[in-house]
Amino acid sequence: MKQIRKLCLGISAISLLLLVFGLITQNSAIWQPAAVTFAVTASIGIGVIPALANYQYTAWIITAVVAGMIYPAAFLKWGDFDLRNKWLILLVVQLVMFGMGIQMSLKDFSGLASTGKGVLIGLLCHFSIMPIMGWLLTQVFHFETEIAAGIILIGSCSSGLASNVMVYIARANLVLSVTVTAMATLIAPFMTPLLMKLLAGTLIEIKFLNMMMEIIKIVIVPIGAALIHDYLKTASPKGWTKMKIISAICTVWLIALPLGLWTAISENLSVEAQHSVEILSFFAGAVLVGLFYHLATLKFNTLDDLMPYVSMFGIVYFTTVTTAAGRDNLLKVGLILFLSSVIHNAAGYFFGYYLSRWFGMDKPSARTVAFEVGLQNGGMASGLAGSMGKLGTVGLAAAVFSPWMNISGSILANYWRKQSFKEEEAAKKLTENDLVVTPKTI
Repeated sequence: MKQIRKLCLGISAISLLLLVFGLITQNSAIWQPAAVTFAVTASIGIGVIPALANYQYTAWIITAVVAGMIYPAAFLKWGDFDLRNKWLILLVVQLVMFGMGIQMSLKDFSGLASTGKGVLIGLLCHFSIMPIMGWLLTQVFHFETEIAAGIILIGSCSSGLASNVMVYIARANLVLSVTVTAMATLIAPFMTPLLMKLLAGTLIEIKFLNMMMEIIKIVIVPIGAALIHDYLKTASPKGWTKMKIISAICTVWLIALPLGLWTAISENLSVEAQHSVEILSFFAGAVLVGLFYHLATLKFNTLDDLMPYVSMFGIVYFTTVTTAAGRDNLLKVGLILFLSSVIHNAAGYFFGYYLSRWFGMDKPSARTVAFEVGLQNGGMASGLAGSMGKLGTVGLAAAVFSPWMNISGSILANYWRKQSFKEEEAAKKLTENDLVVTPKTI
């Protein structure tokens, strides 16, 4: 694999020269394929460069944007099949969230008892600073209504699991990070529609209940399936028996729906009640997915290790499709949208850190809150935009904000990691000085 990466690095260098030549001569037949080739091969090749190895995921996101911008038609339809299909986007986002959920466990929620104050501060900062900052940016830059709504949307989403990775690299408070992410995910079905209704209700139509249901389907259901897998890892024989019974009930329920049960429900229940039944059916599916996935891991031990790559592929997929769908809008507002992403992201880090310090939290915990506030769940934002059928407008902010969040998060995490080592060294020297025994006076 190392040799392949080195070969790709060499190809990327040649592609870069062709790209420059094509741009100078204004020959699109040269620079366009050269740009995509350079992006793809560089994304593979930088794995052999230690200083850049951690940026491979970000490089693939950038590659997705480049490909979507240069060849938009290739990522909108394959024959008669629309790659922006609502159900396909939902399935891909659920797969991404399931892959992320595999990295979580039921123990993550137990940290609430020991980090209650930090969790409260983290959630308060996250669901106030970022949506308000998003709204302010729309007032300053005067984006088109649907693009503006997308900026507010990504600011109103929960924090993503990328924040946990950054906190780990920065040697900050990982228990607090995981707990805040878990709790933010749980309350997102209520908080995100509420914030969107308050801040973006005049820009696009926001149906509170519909958005709540979509978030449950996009985020809570797949993560619930992943947590069932986690539960089964240590389940007792009695626990397994209960799970088999629940799975049997879920199977019967799902089989009955297309055989006439759903028709009866739709004819006799209100729209709100139908939404509840739909969510119940999704959770029934989650139980079966969690069970069958766990059984699969018993035969294929590396499956859990592969899931993050599946998530990455899913994110690259809808980033490419979103960019292709919104190419014309990006050409008009791409630079300002990128500038907005930098300001939005920086505000999250700044206010998350200093407000936490103001509330009396130590530096590692304050750094954790900064990441939890500054890093949003771009997959959730893209999924919601797709469910609205507005991937190329409302989803545009997520496509631009996500790559920058990963770049800035990695830079800040490595900086704080170095600071952490310095602080530990200083504390060690201070302790050694305190242990020095002074001669007794007579």
